[in-house]
Amino acid sequence: SKMYSETLFEHIKNPRKVGTIEDADGVEEVGNPVCADTMTFSIKVKNNRIEDIKFQTFGCGAAIAVSSMVSEMAKGKTLEEATKITNKMVAEALEGLPKQKMHCSNLGADALRKAIENYRVKKAGFIPPMEAKKCYCPVCDLEKPMEGEYCTGCGREVSEEEESHAH
Repeated sequence: SKMYSETLFEHIKNPRKVGTIEDADGVEEVGNPVCADTMTFSIKVKNNRIEDIKFQTFGCGAAIAVSSMVSEMAKGKTLEEATKITNKMVAEALEGLPKQKMHCSNLGADALRKAIENYRVKKAGFIPPMEAKKCYCPVCDLEKPMEGEYCTGCGREVSEEEESHAH
């Protein structure tokens, strides 16, 4: 198994941007019940850019490193650029993650996107209509458009009847 890269290890030892932002513009927590990791990102937005970002992560070292790297990558970016950060980009920036920790990078990219979504909803003052019918993965609690048969988070097959009593 691949050892942690120096970059990954560095972010585990000295995570950047830990904490919460007073009166944040967008905040969102995502969790993965499988490994009990949770990440909360709070963002401060100015002129459509992420002016500041902080995170609180409870979880393994990899999850902390991921949150740290995501916050570094997102700071100073426009909201559009920040929503384009993918788990692959995060893993590459950390010079690779052990395979069993890849879901952590997914969580980081997700948490950031959700914090941005939260900001947009707050700013608009209403909750935008659902674009696609969503269904829910009971394993990792992720929403995904109905078209997909598999959960993007854990790869598990998701059936329609599950979502009817998941809410």
